[in-house]
Amino acid sequence: MIRAIDTFVNVNMGSVERPAWLERVAEDYFHRSDQIFKDIEIPELVEAMDRAGVQKCILSTDAEKPSAHVLKFVEAHPEKFVLSVSLDPRRGMQAVRALERMVRETPTVLARITPFMVGAIPPNDKVYYPVYQKCIELDIPIAVNTGIPGPPMPGECQNPMYLDEVCVFYPELKLVMAHGADPWWDVAIRLMIKYHNLYLQTSAYAPKYFPPQLIQFMNTRGQGKIMFASDHPVLSFERCVKEAEELNLKEGVLDKFLYANAERLFWRNPNP
Repeated sequence: MIRAIDTFVNVNMGSVERPAWLERVAEDYFHRSDQIFKDIEIPELVEAMDRAGVQKCILSTDAEKPSAHVLKFVEAHPEKFVLSVSLDPRRGMQAVRALERMVRETPTVLARITPFMVGAIPPNDKVYYPVYQKCIELDIPIAVNTGIPGPPMPGECQNPMYLDEVCVFYPELKLVMAHGADPWWDVAIRLMIKYHNLYLQTSAYAPKYFPPQLIQFMNTRGQGKIMFASDHPVLSFERCVKEAEELNLKEGVLDKFLYANAERLFWRNPNP
């Protein structure tokens, strides 16, 4: 029986600000902007999860201005939904205090930063370091987007190699590379071998397009490193789970990828 945890889900895409680059990537890459830019209601999401075998989700919101719509989900179904919160490290202590407040007051299990959206500043820059330190204090992982972004925005800032210095300086930091690492898969894999606390989630990257070296890593030294994520509704639960089932994975690896790795990292506390 398939079970999954989706570590990157959006339910308020109809309400968020839509810059031109976001509309372009929705249409050029995914060809389904009408299905992406809408707010999803609780019954609709739960039904979609049940069809695909998704048992729990990490829902995305903003740390400084959390969405009331998103918060309704965690209030209605705390057994199914927890939060990730996006931060802009350029905001200094405002970002740090917002993260701490969300962790103390809501079931927030993950912080997020997207380098190309914060001035294309690479993640080894000093502006990130207060956030990293606070994540260690709060014992919460942080996800940083890696790989060339789909939108026509700067991509060099998301080269995984920038995380090398971060992992050296903060060995306690639990760090997750988000949205895959294309075209730097080999760099990302080598870094995950090198650093115990470095992981990767496959958000917004359809499993049928996983490169051979990632499948090899998942079947060998990386069995505990790679976590499933759809970026739903950008990619649907059903599509991603179905394609994951079709991957050439050794026995037991599919469940680690779809469920167990995320549960271990994000649900390690009885009351996240």
